[in-house]
Amino acid sequence: MPYFSDENNLQKEMQAIEKSMIRRVRGRGRGSAVTPADFLDLGTRAAVDQGLSRLVRKKVLTRVSRGVYSFPETSAWIGDISPSPDEVAKALARRGSGKLLPSGALAANLLGLSEQVPAKAEYLTDGPSCRVMVKNLQVVLKQTTPKNLATGDRVTGVVIQALRFLRRQQVGQEVVTRLRKRLKPAERRQLVKDIPFAPAWMAPIFRKIAEERGTAEE
Repeated sequence: MPYFSDENNLQKEMQAIEKSMIRRVRGRGRGSAVTPADFLDLGTRAAVDQGLSRLVRKKVLTRVSRGVYSFPETSAWIGDISPSPDEVAKALARRGSGKLLPSGALAANLLGLSEQVPAKAEYLTDGPSCRVMVKNLQVVLKQTTPKNLATGDRVTGVVIQALRFLRRQQVGQEVVTRLRKRLKPAERRQLVKDIPFAPAWMAPIFRKIAEERGTAEE
């Protein structure tokens, strides 16, 4: 009798964990991505892994990559839709500190400075480096220094990474004009305030972007 009692208690515990996991992913909404780390406060790692496996079998979640799952949006034409690279990156970052900053071709693309479709979605983080495949796109998190993330919560951080990707020789008047049009006046003024966090060669570029005459060009 004690054996069956323990087994019943274990099943009840697993069901409770599973229900809590379902509520949590629904709270994040369709299209979100999660990892086991998002549920470790609910039970042991083994219990969480079992819960995720059960939710995949029940088609509540889909397995995007090793250790990454999504609460997918669905389409009548193509079925489940993969989460965006940004959602996957956020889920991966939550396993560490949660800080993220788009870099490389992704940063340039987000600011309209490049029409090139990035071969990978690259982010800087202060957590551990990692990479996963989402369909045919690689999502890469690269560990970096606190200085590189000092402006990560502002558009300045993306601008710095985009200009680094383009390189100094390719940053001319066309890039300055595009950024003037892209950024709000307050964001342009913030660039000047953040000059101490940028490479020295970007200082005059930031000042040109922030010039008030940019408003007339818009």
